[in-house]
Amino acid sequence: MDSQDIRYRAGDDRDPATTAMAETERKNADDNKGKRDQKRAMAKRGLKSLTVAVVAPVLVTLFSTYFLGTSDGYGNRTRSSAWIPPLWVLHATCLVSSGLMGLAAWLVWVDGGFHKKPNALYLYLAQFMLCLVWDPVTFRVGSGLAGLAVWLGQSAALFGCYKAFNEISPVAGNVVKPCLAWAAFVAAVNVKLAIA
Repeated sequence: MDSQDIRYRAGDDRDPATTAMAETERKNADDNKGKRDQKRAMAKRGLKSLTVAVVAPVLVTLFSTYFLGTSDGYGNRTRSSAWIPPLWVLHATCLVSSGLMGLAAWLVWVDGGFHKKPNALYLYLAQFMLCLVWDPVTFRVGSGLAGLAVWLGQSAALFGCYKAFNEISPVAGNVVKPCLAWAAFVAAVNVKLAIA
């Protein structure tokens, strides 16, 4: 009997190498499916954390603006200047600025930047708290000079955030730039309110 005529047993009509290759492919497909599922879960967690990082500061700012509110004195003091925006514009842009800073903080957090540079977190929290205090001090109390002092402190913390965030993530630093521009404009509005 010639060895070429030997056949595999009944039911085992595949080559062992083909069987091993098929088994490896099936195992790789299972591994890829597991990796895809893991990536989807990570993406969902990332999206949730991004939502919290952006929405939480916006909601706190909205709450502060609504409940600590402003008096009617702002409209009376700003009628003489055409370049000073209405109060609702100030509030809307403060909400946008809070959201952008939340996004920038999230970008830094994702890169592990708050562990590398804890002062970045402290600067972020300081600028956020001073931003919340500015509206009641400036409008409810009616002190443009005290509001200017609060805003200058907030602007200094914001600039510190920009420097720290930019070292960790240049994208986060770029997100802070519009907030810096807005801070400069609000400082000018504060100067006008302080001398009015």
